[in-house]
Amino acid sequence: MKILFMCTANSCRSILSEAQFNHLAPAGQLAVSSGSFPRGAVLPRTLLTLRAAGIATEGLSSKGNDAFVDSPPDIVITVCDKAAGEACPVYFGPALKAHWGLEDPSHVEGDEASIDAAFQATLAHIERRCRAFLALPLAHMSRDELQQAINRIGQE
Repeated sequence: MKILFMCTANSCRSILSEAQFNHLAPAGQLAVSSGSFPRGAVLPRTLLTLRAAGIATEGLSSKGNDAFVDSPPDIVITVCDKAAGEACPVYFGPALKAHWGLEDPSHVEGDEASIDAAFQATLAHIERRCRAFLALPLAHMSRDELQQAINRIGQE
């Protein structure tokens, strides 16, 4: 199963989600990420946050949705806090779609400790959601049950 975490710039929240999911996921489940308007580079603090948590950062990059046209995901999860209700790109066709909005920690202002705390809190929120998803009995769930479950996880 392939999960696509999608955001606008693909430089922070979607990258954190991709890396955290892959860190926790068993074989056969894979997360990727993209952006509708990719920045072209991952924010350095995103990478520092992941490394500090012991999560691999190799291969992470900021890319557009077109990177998956030939290999569409099974599930598309938007993570932008302002994206609720926006339609996912139609070329993801039959993929299940859910919104797991997260505030952007890169917009936090203040001292280094405050900014680090915002990134760490976002990563912790992502971890809770990923663990909830990975605990689902996927093999025994209908498509509708899975859709309801991923919607519920996004509201937690």
